[in-house]
Amino acid sequence: MTTPSTFLTDFFALPLGTFTGRAAGRRYSVSRSRFANNRSHKLVAHELGGPDYISLNLYLTRKGGALLRPCEMPADKVIAFVTSLVPDVQE
Repeated sequence: MTTPSTFLTDFFALPLGTFTGRAAGRRYSVSRSRFANNRSHKLVAHELGGPDYISLNLYLTRKGGALLRPCEMPADKVIAFVTSLVPDVQE
């Protein structure tokens, strides 16, 4: 699936590494990683105190496109999560 530009903007604004944040009124522990010379990205999120789980891979192609590959969940779910995710302020 190709990705909406708002998704990409929001995704790349997220910090690398592990952090906590809020989406849709729930708190999550989130981990964002990058691989393959920044052309492959992974995000995994676990709801704190709840059952929700988000997992996705994002691939930047040589032709300039971005391919979103959710892991066993609808693309709409991961797009909604990333675009609503607000990281906690890190001090």
